Amino acid sequence: MPRPARPERTGKVAAQGLYGPEGILPARKTLRPQGKGRWQQLWETPTLLWEAPRLGLDTAQGLELLSLLGALLALGALLLSPLRHPVVYLLLWAAYLSACQVGQVFLYFQWDSLLLETGFLAVLVAPLRPASHRKQAPQGGRAGALPHEDLPFWLVRWLLFRLMFTSGVVKLTSRCPAWWGLTALTYHYETQCLPTPAAWFAHHLPVWLHKLSVVATFLIEIAVPPLFFAPIRRLRLAAFYSQVLLQVLIIITGNYNFFNLMTLVLTTALLDDQHLAAEPGHGSRKKTTTSWPKALLATLSLLLELAVYGLLAYGTVHYFGLEVDWQQRTIHSRTTFTFHQFSQWLKTLTLPTVWLGVASLAWELLSALWRWTQVRGWLRKFSAAVKLSLVSTATVALFLISLVPYSYVEPGTHGRLWTGAHRLFGAVEHLQLANSYGLFRRMTGLGGRPEEIEFMYKPGNLSRPPPVVVPHQPRLDWQMWFAALGPHTHSPWFTSLVLRLLQGKEPVIRLIQSQVARYPFHKQPPTYVRAQRYKYWFSQPGEQGQWWRRQWVEEFFPPVSLGDPTLETLLRQFGLQDKSPPRARSANSTLAQALHWTRTQLSPLEAPALLWGLLVAIGAVRVVQALLAPWSLRSSPLAPASGEKRRPAPHKDSGAASEQATPAPNPCTSSSRTARRKK
Repeated sequence: MPRPARPERTGKVAAQGLYGPEGILPARKTLRPQGKGRWQQLWETPTLLWEAPRLGLDTAQGLELLSLLGALLALGALLLSPLRHPVVYLLLWAAYLSACQVGQVFLYFQWDSLLLETGFLAVLVAPLRPASHRKQAPQGGRAGALPHEDLPFWLVRWLLFRLMFTSGVVKLTSRCPAWWGLTALTYHYETQCLPTPAAWFAHHLPVWLHKLSVVATFLIEIAVPPLFFAPIRRLRLAAFYSQVLLQVLIIITGNYNFFNLMTLVLTTALLDDQHLAAEPGHGSRKKTTTSWPKALLATLSLLLELAVYGLLAYGTVHYFGLEVDWQQRTIHSRTTFTFHQFSQWLKTLTLPTVWLGVASLAWELLSALWRWTQVRGWLRKFSAAVKLSLVSTATVALFLISLVPYSYVEPGTHGRLWTGAHRLFGAVEHLQLANSYGLFRRMTGLGGRPEEIEFMYKPGNLSRPPPVVVPHQPRLDWQMWFAALGPHTHSPWFTSLVLRLLQGKEPVIRLIQSQVARYPFHKQPPTYVRAQRYKYWFSQPGEQGQWWRRQWVEEFFPPVSLGDPTLETLLRQFGLQDKSPPRARSANSTLAQALHWTRTQLSPLEAPALLWGLLVAIGAVRVVQALLAPWSLRSSPLAPASGEKRRPAPHKDSGAASEQATPAPNPCTSSSRTARRKK
């Protein structure tokens, strides 16, 4: 499960503008020694940046180093199988956790928490030994498959369930009138933080289609997730494709950095090796006569599957009042239940979903134990038992920890949880091993999107089309969007931004314009700075050359200059005056000079172009590796002779009874396993 590259302009260039000594929120403020022991300090504030002074670096330079090393390690894991190791993913998780400890408001997003939780699960998912060391079984099975391998994938599936189910539920528990009135998408496309050009076209779709899309969102996020644990394979595949559809549509219409891409990675836990392998000749196999118990089981599975689809269709039509208007060729929809009814339903359902997780996990544990009994050889059996014990304990512990943030969605369930789960969660809460989720809880900006000054990515120039910046997240542009939703006093960091612009600090200027020469005050800082708030709407069809319309609302931040009493008062009020000198470091050290040189080389590059260049390069390398794979197999000493016949694999029925015996795929090794099947 390779992790995405660093989102912060690969973490290097933006670090100085956000967290450097002359940045908006200097990171060194967050790491002040309290006279505690080294290990106690590290446990209470888990960040490797405590060690930056030992390397002759300040906190921001240490963050740059961590970001650079993390990006290189993540890219290496994408390209080289030996680097897909638990230790590598543990280092990546520790690096991102270290950054989040000093990231303050700019790293306080739900997808940052999701990346941390996913990254820790990657430590368990990654194989302990390279896939190339696993030999093919004589009957075509996986001789190297270990009993514990499916358990981490179950945790990934449980994380996906919590993410989607709670994100759907909070839309209704928030009592947001846009979600309850099914009109959220009539505002969302133009009021989201960073829309794409496709959002303009989606915004102008018919209102009835927007409302129907909201109904589909509720269906995919609330009703479908329990199917992640269905015993019937086709139901799990249907759930997989519904989630993929939702994420792809979000990617097309909005710039949500690595969040949707990471969610797509999580959905692969719903697949199996049979679906991923696409073995040649699989569909042309002759039908064999099956026994009547298997035929009966297959028939019952089909009937249950049809019953589930019918129930979902009936519930959608009933609870959202779907009616087809054949004359106007539209579909009318409305919410037919009340908030009280939904609250009662949620109170009734939340605890059973916990027991659903318990039952599903128990089945996975029993299946793993059964697979362990099939291991031959006392030494291999002992080794498998040790690994199974460790992974099973970790799986159960992480499941118990996750129940606490999951139960936040319903207070009654939260209070009825086992107290041991609360104690376990409290002990490791600061490590962010499990988090609560609830994306798009309320639809903001219903009267248009508020804006201030023009940036590289957020809307400003009325004739400039919305950019496509995925998988990058321009952190400052995002926070400017949040700041505009209320008064500037609700976003203290904005006052620090104004101060840095008045001082003409280049690291901060590069957050606004990577090409400093294009910044209007690159030669001399402005004497005064003020911020005006506008509301933006998408332009109407036919307004050529215009993507936006805007209307002035009010003055967001008063005109100030350096030394202005208003500015000084705000800086003092928010604790942004840092008169203490920076901690001593060797600016001339080799490491500091190397970081400075790297920053100088990367500064002129825009992050989206840099990230896409890396992704295209990785894709090209993977394609070359795939093309060279058949040649390497032919030259391998393990390849069979030209006249040698291999023993065919036994035929397996695809009924529901044999589904649980199929191990879950490992995204880190699925390609190599597929190559071995085709060999």
